[in-house]
Parts: sequence; C-alpha cells; structure tokens
Amino acid sequence: MKFKDKTRQKIGIIGGGQLGKMMILEAKKMGFYVTILDPTKKCPAHSIADQHLVADFDDREAIRKLAEQSDLITYEFEHIGVEPLKELEAEGYKIYPTARSLEIIQNKYHQKNVLKQDQIAVPDFVKVKNPAEIREAAEEFGYPLMLKSCTGGYDGNGNALIDSPAEVKTAFQELGAGKAPLMAEKYIPFKKEISIIAARGLTEEMEVYPTGENDHQDNILYETKVPAEISAELEDEAEEFAREVLKVFEGIGIFCVEMFVTEDNQLLVNEIAPRPHNSGHYTIEGCVTSQFEQHVRAVTALPLGDTTLLRPTVMRNILGSGKEGRAEVVGLDPALAVEGVKVHIYQKTVSRPGRKMGHLTVTAASLEEAAERALKASKLIEIKGEKD
Repeated sequence: MKFKDKTRQKIGIIGGGQLGKMMILEAKKMGFYVTILDPTKKCPAHSIADQHLVADFDDREAIRKLAEQSDLITYEFEHIGVEPLKELEAEGYKIYPTARSLEIIQNKYHQKNVLKQDQIAVPDFVKVKNPAEIREAAEEFGYPLMLKSCTGGYDGNGNALIDSPAEVKTAFQELGAGKAPLMAEKYIPFKKEISIIAARGLTEEMEVYPTGENDHQDNILYETKVPAEISAELEDEAEEFAREVLKVFEGIGIFCVEMFVTEDNQLLVNEIAPRPHNSGHYTIEGCVTSQFEQHVRAVTALPLGDTTLLRPTVMRNILGSGKEGRAEVVGLDPALAVEGVKVHIYQKTVSRPGRKMGHLTVTAASLEEAAERALKASKLIEIKGEKD
C-alpha cells in the first residue's frame, strides 16, 4: 500500500480507550487524520480524535462507515466483532492486523493450536465441555489446573485455578457452565513472566523490543521492568519466539507475546495480543521509538523505528482505588517530584477498584534505581472514585 502523501492518510481505530489515545498522540505528530469508533461518548481518546463515531464495537453499519471514511482500520483491543471486518477485508478494505489473525487470537484454544502446530512451545491444553472432561484433564495434567474461557477474558477475568477435584464444579459454574467454550491448561509454576513487543510492517520488515519482566497481582499487570533479568540465551530465544509469532499470524503492526520462564529455564508462550500492550508502555520514555509510534508506522507502510532501550526503565500501573465513582487524581504533585518520574493519566471519567486509570514510568542509570523511584512515586499517587 503506497500513498503519494502519507501525511494525508486517514486512520480508523476501533476503540477509544487509553491505547487508542496513545496511538492518536503519535499519529498526530506525523500528521494523520484519526477517526475512532467507541460507544462511550467521553472515552479517553475522544478529546484528541479528529472524529468520533459513537457506536457499539459490533455495529456493522458503524464499522462500515469507519472503513469508508478511512484509508485503513486498526484496533486497540481484541474483543470486537470479527465478521464485519472479514466482510470489509474481502471487499478490499485495509485492516491491520488482519481479520484472520484477530479471529484466531480471539479464541485462546485456536490461538494455542496454531502456535503448537508451528512448533512454538506452549503449556499443554485441551478443550473441555463439562466437569467430567475437566476432571479427565486434571488426571492428565495434574492439580492445580487452569480452566480458561476461550473467548472474552482479560486481566484474569475468564480464568479459574482449580486446586482439587472438589473445586471443579464451582470453577465450571464461575466460567459460564458451558455457555461459552472452555479449555483446560496445565498449570505452569513459572519462575518469571516476561513479554516481548514486536512489530512487523507491510514490507515484512520486523523490529523487536527488549524483553520486559512482568509482575502481576490479582491477575492484573502491576509492574514491568526492562531489561528483564534473564540470561542472554533466554533473551535471544524470546526474541526468536516473537519473530516466529509475527510470521505465523502474518502480523502487521504491534504484537505482544507473553511468556513463562519455567523453573528449568524453558520458555512457554502464554498469550498473544495483536495490538500495543500494557507491558509495552515503558517504550514511551524508555525506547527511541514507542510501541504506539511503531504501530502507526507499521500499518501506514512507513519505515519501522529504532527499538533501542535508552536507559533501564520501570513501568507501574495506577489502578483505581476506593469506591466506584467519579475519578479524582490525588498526589500528582509529589509523584512528579520524584526524580525521573513520568505520569500518564488516562482521563477515564469513572474509577473503580482495580481498573487501569493510568501508569507511571521511571528511567534511571540502573534498574534498581528506577524500581526504587517507581515504588516511591506509586505510593504517592492515587486515582480514586468519588461520589457525585
């Protein structure tokens, strides 16, 4: 796809959350016109989008309108209607990452199957339909056992850890009692969780970012440290996994590959995200080219940017606290007074406990120094819900 004047391209983004907002911030620097589609009138990206189509994510007419008004469509999260995108793609509209890759990745079982078929190491898994089949999986994989919804899960939602046969029925009920497809997966007692952000352009050019080491609390990403404290051999293997994933899914744009490091230093791919990712926020301050700029470059046929890490970097999420209600930021001044701290507030109007409301990053001469400052700043800032 070539345009005489790339700065006149119009980008359509399905989703107006914080990822869409950060995409737009980079797209506007390069002169692109951006339209978003999101059902929330005052979503984070609303104030900076050139146009906002207020519609549901599976609204066929609205998605078609977005396509007709744009030179290409991208998206900021996976849980959107894929059938309208497949129809548009068949008609010649440009959608990146492709509707095919999205359709596979949306379903964790299909995603793992494709990875396994291409000899990319993943935890053992099997599709299950009822408690009896879950128990059969446990006989094969042992307890604890992970039960997962194949579709729709995020931040731990859609997962249930089963520690004993007595918990099978409860976990089955919690995940919809068979109304949605389920899979059982061998539990991995991992040593570390890592992720790699990788990009592939329309010319098949690839760029891979340094590996991030992730800490999750209550299934929500809490902190990412870069560089990850792993061996050079594991770093190379993780990078190769990321490149293989891009090839397997014919990925265009940014992909995130989440992996487990096992106790015996083996890598297993956990999940794939076909978009900029929470664990890649460190790239905004930490790398020459952020994941958001890189995504825009990739989908608009521009050369990919340098992914070099400038300094050791730590990113921490700022989660909603207190009660659900109107979002109020407390402690911004003292947090920004900590050396090296950068704060990103997503401007979500409603805060609730555990909701991602913002993040902060710290770059420093050493990873230890960055981690100390990030911890200090995270204790000073809060985004809580206030009742109107």
